[in-house]
Amino acid sequence: MKNILTTAVLLFVIVLGANAQITGNEIVEKAYNLPSGEDQSSVLKMTLQNKQGSQRVRVIKQFNKDFGKVEKKIMFFQSPADIKNTSFMNWSYSTDKNDDQWIYLPALKRTKRISSDSKSDYFMGSDFTYDDLGDRKLSADTHKLLKEETVNNVDCYVVESTSKDVEYMYSKTITWINKETFVGVKKEFYDEDEDLLKVLSIKKVEKIADFFIITNSEMKNVQNGHSTLIELSDVEINTSISSSKFTERMMMRGM
Repeated sequence: MKNILTTAVLLFVIVLGANAQITGNEIVEKAYNLPSGEDQSSVLKMTLQNKQGSQRVRVIKQFNKDFGKVEKKIMFFQSPADIKNTSFMNWSYSTDKNDDQWIYLPALKRTKRISSDSKSDYFMGSDFTYDDLGDRKLSADTHKLLKEETVNNVDCYVVESTSKDVEYMYSKTITWINKETFVGVKKEFYDEDEDLLKVLSIKKVEKIADFFIITNSEMKNVQNGHSTLIELSDVEINTSISSSKFTERMMMRGM
């Protein structure tokens, strides 16, 4: 009788486990914690396009490095000439501390810290805000699994994230996350009136040095028709980038 009961309990546990659904928070946590190497460098081509089709192209060299308790990123604008030598730096912390961000404007010859009030401003004419460029903390939002859906032949979890801060610039975001790799496939941003504002579409993901790297993506503002295409090239991972690269002095000095 004991063996029969033990078997019955084991079968119940197996069935229960099979039917247990992953939560929205667990999905976002897996996506958030995807490994990307100790450091990374790449060339970023940013194409800005308005609704009339007129384009502006910007080329950026970027570096990032994981220091354990803080992850640092620095970007140097290489072209066009009118914004060359502009630089941007972001420090993201493993705690709930907000990101620190700086921008260096060569015309003013000074480095400016981005205040919390400026995080909703758009970065260098693109469709990405300063907040989008930072590291959104898991604990800042409530994550809810809405459904499962196939996008571009990819099976995805669809997760709604709602900010715990009622003053946050987005009322909510909805993210499509690859069920197999946990790489984001698509993300919708809703404004304070809960109207769709922007859509981020991931167009290409490459496996480089055993890491999943998004190499082609587009952010489109559906309300004004403006879009920003991001193309990543010359990606190098784990090349022992110097810690001295991520300083205000380096921002002013350049690459």
